[in-house]
Amino acid sequence: MPTVSVGRDRLFEALGRTYSQEEFEDLCFKFGIELDDVTTEKAIIRKEKHLEEDTTEDEEVIYKIEVAANRYDLLCLEGLAQALRIFIGIDPIPTYTLRNIRRESMLKMHVKPETSLIRPYVVCAVLRGITFDEATYNSFIDLQDRLHQNICRRRTLVAIGTHDLDTIDGPFTYEALPPSEINFVPLKQKVSFKADELMEFYKSDLKLKKFLHIIENSPVYPVLYDRNRTVLSLPPIINGAHSAITLKTKNVFIECTATDLTKAKVVLNTMVTMFSMYCERKFEVEPVQVINSDGIPCDYPDLTSYKMEVPLSYITDIVGVPLEENEVAGLLNKMQLHAVKSSEDKNSFTISVPPTRSDILHPCDVAEDVAIAHGYNEIPMRTPGSFSSLKPAPLNEFGDLIRSEVARYGFTEVLTWVLCSYKENFAMLNHIDDKSTAVIIANPRSSDFEVVRTSMMPGMLKTVGHNKDHPKPIKIFEVGDIVLLDEKKDVGATNRRQLAALYCGATSGFELIHGLVDRVMEVIGSPFVKSGDNAGYYVELADEQEFLPGRQASIIYKGKRIGAFGIVHPEVLNNFGIPDPCSFVELDIESFL
Repeated sequence: MPTVSVGRDRLFEALGRTYSQEEFEDLCFKFGIELDDVTTEKAIIRKEKHLEEDTTEDEEVIYKIEVAANRYDLLCLEGLAQALRIFIGIDPIPTYTLRNIRRESMLKMHVKPETSLIRPYVVCAVLRGITFDEATYNSFIDLQDRLHQNICRRRTLVAIGTHDLDTIDGPFTYEALPPSEINFVPLKQKVSFKADELMEFYKSDLKLKKFLHIIENSPVYPVLYDRNRTVLSLPPIINGAHSAITLKTKNVFIECTATDLTKAKVVLNTMVTMFSMYCERKFEVEPVQVINSDGIPCDYPDLTSYKMEVPLSYITDIVGVPLEENEVAGLLNKMQLHAVKSSEDKNSFTISVPPTRSDILHPCDVAEDVAIAHGYNEIPMRTPGSFSSLKPAPLNEFGDLIRSEVARYGFTEVLTWVLCSYKENFAMLNHIDDKSTAVIIANPRSSDFEVVRTSMMPGMLKTVGHNKDHPKPIKIFEVGDIVLLDEKKDVGATNRRQLAALYCGATSGFELIHGLVDRVMEVIGSPFVKSGDNAGYYVELADEQEFLPGRQASIIYKGKRIGAFGIVHPEVLNNFGIPDPCSFVELDIESFL
């Protein structure tokens, strides 16, 4: 959950009144956000420098407010104050408009075909007659940084560029050129760099070096030019110094280059709706025509509200309160959603979702907003028994029975990560990735979460490796999911519920793991049969790289291989830092249903 830092006094000024801390915490709770911390700017600096000086009375109080990750409109003071003012009934829902301008007079952005090689999309807009002071200017810059960290996924999906329009001339072009052909003075610098030189220069920059990997290995870099071949920006790295915005800037040109057009539109809408309140014509935005590489023009931004039909019964069933039509409409209005009776169905609402609420994707999001506005504390509690349809799935019921049986056999249950590193899932298990089994994470948070596990062995071995000083033997198990690629599924992958157990001690404990397999098969009513007999289960010699040769077996149930067990290979144990021998079993319990 992102945390937004805002000055308390400036926030209260925007809200039109002051609050005690308790009153403001109550307001936040009612709106569905949380006051996470109260500090000062100097206290934050002292904390970073590990200083112990006392707070002085003249320090500005900073509120750190935790907001929902998909509420991009709340990532700045302007959006937060506006949403709260609407919530408490001070302001109406604003109407955002596009400046009435002839198409031939619109600023134009021409997209060259080469951009498809690296960063194919760009969307643009202009804020005319804007007035900045130091606080609003800093908030404008901070919102860009927060969006870059959030929906933009550290600039990999979208990168925002803001420019002083009075320093550049349209029409503009969005191109992709070899780095040696791009030459400009970057922001906060005095000398000109070629793009390849700039990449080397920024490798020592603590802020920008983490974005270099996005384009540095590409044969072409994205770049934006104005009519005079002045470089506006080298996305997603840095803007040009020539068009830098200042406190004196009156007309702001905003461009968002992207690999995801939908997210680019959301980011552009967020930027212009939050700060159009400071324009000479409040809430008015000037559109820009983007002419794509295929010659098709598109005007941005799109500030129209989209419509959604939601039945009243759907909302009241989810919220659990029998609300009247007028009451629901009023509650939605507090959350910036305009609701009127549907012309087609009198028992439904037509919801108008403004461009600020990109988080509203489904009727359940509308119902959630009704619940928030009504007040969670005002919703009566219901026990699970009042939900007639609340029944555990057969697979979950069966999994619980397996858990109980294995626990009675003397094993302790653990819960490990579904995500693991690429190395742990393959190389550390002596496996080679054949590209046909594992779901790879496109933008992993860290190197520890690069792939969805195709086996539960890495998590179990990591658990033992971190507890190798624990008294032996260590007997652990887990019932959980693995994920495998599957072209037959609409999402391209399928979950499989597995049972995994591991024994670690002075000896391998192979016979105990074998006994556990026999016990599980016994309780599900499957007899041990001769090889080739499909009436029950049997084991046969296996050849898995994670196990010791000759000390492993496949489990065959009704003619189908459902798992394997054996003594873990010493190389695998060494990879996970485990000095003691181990035996491991993993089998597919969905095969029993």
